[in-house]
This record gives sequence, structure tokens and C-alpha cells, in this order.
Amino acid sequence: MNRPLSLVAALLLTTAASAQERYATRTGHISFQSETPLERIEAHNHKATSVLDASTMAFEMAVLMKGFEFEKALMQEHFNENYVESDKYPKATFKGKVSGITAEDLKQVGSKEVTVEGELTMHGVTKPVKATGTMGLEAGGTIRARGSFIIKPEDYNITIPGMVRDNIAKEIAVTVQVDLARL
Repeated sequence: MNRPLSLVAALLLTTAASAQERYATRTGHISFQSETPLERIEAHNHKATSVLDASTMAFEMAVLMKGFEFEKALMQEHFNENYVESDKYPKATFKGKVSGITAEDLKQVGSKEVTVEGELTMHGVTKPVKATGTMGLEAGGTIRARGSFIIKPEDYNITIPGMVRDNIAKEIAVTVQVDLARL
């Protein structure tokens, strides 16, 4: 094999090998819940984009804030207009790494307890976040990841008006569920 052709072949093999290590979805599910004695608020977004590079265990997510759906239309309107200001800050992103599982573990069906650490950017503010959960290979070949963490609206400069302050929890429980397919 001549030198330029072997270089191209090596490059293609490297690209193919790294592509086999990447998994993604555009239908990840993120939900959050606020519960106080006065009110329970819950919202769901089924359009989270997520990518996992299994060779480095780098994990990224992005979600459009306007994609969150609430039980009551007025809650959704207040969330987008008054709290997260979706027109000004249209998405939230997370970039981090998964620990507790390896690329080799993801070649066998089964799940493990994992920790994900990284940075969450929301409402123009970036903060470190640590989440615990599970991750593993499903029989159909997808990587299933589940996790949860807590955020405080005040940490992201989200102001809650005084008249509804008692209706919204100071700590919001966030749940992430993604099924990632091989790219």
C-alpha cells in the first residue's frame, strides 16, 4: 500500500473507531419538581440533546427552556417570562464527565452506579454540579443513563417574586433520563 493511501486508511480507521465510542439522543427527558406545603410544581422536557463519548466518558446535554411543559399553562408562562427569561437565555447546557463506569463496562449489558460532575450553565450563570445515578448498556444496544441532582434558583440569579416565594421551593429536584444510541 502506498504511503498516502495507508495514511487515509489509518485516518478512516481512527475516525470509525472513535465514532463507535459516541452515543447521542435528541429525545432525552429532563424534569424538575418544586414542592412546598402550598404547592407542587412539576415540569417535563422530552427534547434534551445529549452526547456521550465513551472513550473519554465526556457527557454533554443541552435543553431549550421553552420545551418544559407544565400542568398549568400559566405556570409555563411565568416560568418562561418571569423566572428563566427564555427569550434572553433560551437554553441550559451541561458539560462534564462520568465516573464509576468505563468504555469496557459499556460493552456488556448491565448498569452501574455512576457520578457525573461538570458545569451547568443556565440563566447566564455557570455553576459546578454533581449528580448520582446509573448508566449501562441495554440489550438493544443503547446506553441508558438516569440521574438526579438539586439546584437552587438563587444560585442561577433566578429571582422569585415575593408574592409567590412560599409557593416555590428553595431547592429544585432535577431528574435526567436519557437513552443514547450509537452514532
